Parts: sequence; C-alpha cells; structure tokens
Amino acid sequence: MPAHLLRRLTPRRLLIASVAVAALTIVLKTLAWQLTGSVGLLSDAMESFVNLASAVFALVMVTVAEQPPDEAHPYGHHKAEYFSSGFEGILIIGAALGIIWAASHRLFDPQPLERLGWGLGLSIVSSVFNGLLAWVMHHAAREHRSIALDADSKHLITDVWTSVGVVVGIGLVGLTGWLWLDAVVAIGVALNILREGLSLVRRSSQGLMDEALEPQVQADIQRTLAEFAHPTIRFDHVTTRQAGQRRFVDLHMHMPASWTLGRAAALRTSVEQALMSAVPGLRASIQLLPSNVEAHAGDEKVTL
Repeated sequence: MPAHLLRRLTPRRLLIASVAVAALTIVLKTLAWQLTGSVGLLSDAMESFVNLASAVFALVMVTVAEQPPDEAHPYGHHKAEYFSSGFEGILIIGAALGIIWAASHRLFDPQPLERLGWGLGLSIVSSVFNGLLAWVMHHAAREHRSIALDADSKHLITDVWTSVGVVVGIGLVGLTGWLWLDAVVAIGVALNILREGLSLVRRSSQGLMDEALEPQVQADIQRTLAEFAHPTIRFDHVTTRQAGQRRFVDLHMHMPASWTLGRAAALRTSVEQALMSAVPGLRASIQLLPSNVEAHAGDEKVTL
C-alpha cells in the first residue's frame, strides 16, 4: 500500500474501523455457532468479543497517546499504547482459558452438528473482513510506529488463522462424522490464542520498562554519529529508549575546551538534526563537555 495512503489512515481511524469490523464479525460468528451448535465456532465467536473489547480500549489509549505534552507529562502520553497492548493480551488469555473450559466438556460429551454449510460460510466471510483489516493495520503500524495498531493487527491475524483452523476442523467433522474433532479444534484454537496473548503481555511490559531501541535503529544512530566523529570530537554514554511512537537518545559530545559556546552549540544542533533525520520520531538530547571531562566516570560508555 502506498505510503501516502498509510499516513492518511491514522491509528485512530483504523481502530474505529476495527471496532466496526469486530461488531460485524460477532454477529456473523455468533449466528454461525447458533446454526451449527459447534463449540469450535463458539470459540471463534468468543475471540471476536475479545477483538471488540480490545479495539475499544486501544482506541481510548491511542486518543490519550495523541494528547500533547503538558506540565504533568512533559514527555507526552505515548506510553498509553502499551497499556492497550497489555490489556489486549490479558483479554486474549482469558478468552483462551474460557474456550478450553467449554471445549473440555464437549470433548467427553460430543454433540451432533447441524447446518454446517451455512455456519462455515459465515465464518469464512467474517475471516475475509478480519484478514483485509489486519493487512492494512499491519502496514499502517509500521508507518506510524504504533504498538496499539501492531497488537490489534496481530490479534486479527491470529483470529483469521483461528477461523481457518475451525473451518478445517468442522469440515473434517462433516466428512468423517467424528464429533470429538470439534472439541479438539476448539482446544487447539485456544492454545494458539493463549500463545499470542502471552506474547502481547510480554511486549507491553518490556515497553513500560523503557526498553532500548531496536538494534537496527541503534546502528543508524551510531552511523550518524560516526559522520561527525573527529580526533577532537567524540561521543560517549549513548543511551536509547522508546515510548510508544516516540524514540529518545541521550549522549555526551566532547570537544576542545577552547571552543566558544556558539561554535559548540552550532555543532550540537547539526548533530541533533542529523540524528532526527536518520531516525523518524527521535528526540535527541546532547550534553556538551570538554574533551578532558568525564561526567560519569563509573558508567559504561560507548565511544566512537
């Protein structure tokens, strides 16, 4: 998808679309479950309820994250997106445990399934909607560096694979007459979404703990600093972190003590602008120091 279209599809707009699609798939999958009586299709419908709750909460958190910095939050509200990802992961884990509980009863007491054609058809239609939205959200998440969009897109993709597994499993029930396959499929679906839920919770917790920037981004920062390195100029104590869409780097720039403040400040401005051009969404903070001064001698440093 072209970059200019992705920029117009803001996280807020896409999450509104996610709420609408989740509501539609709930209707379709619940109808499929009622027509067939399949616990596999019930598990698929339960995950759509999780989709709806997750999309609504993500929409609220993205709205909070978009608020400008204020006196109480001078660095902005970008970390609100991590709460969205963690909340979504917890809901997924809860849904998975509920599916396992429901399916375990059906495993020992299988029930005949009815009107499989209609049920499978409705499930496939809902999966098409989820798949298209997940594809758009995945690309938009990379463009906007939004963890909330990324979490929702991964959940939708998981939902699509869930539906594929359910359709295959229910189809095998119809072909073989083995009713216990319905419960086995439901349990398999639950284990899959449980894995995804745990992954989202882990990722959100890492973000809340000021995780460093990705290795590739750190390499871009080091390359940019290397362009300014000189026998009389060096950089150290380079530290990075990320908060939602924003990225931060703090470092020391050492230069000759004989330089004027104006000359030193001009070079610092050039370095900051180069860093922010090389890494979108980056905020650079550079402390100026004379060449023979170490502000934190006990800290591990990175020197170019």
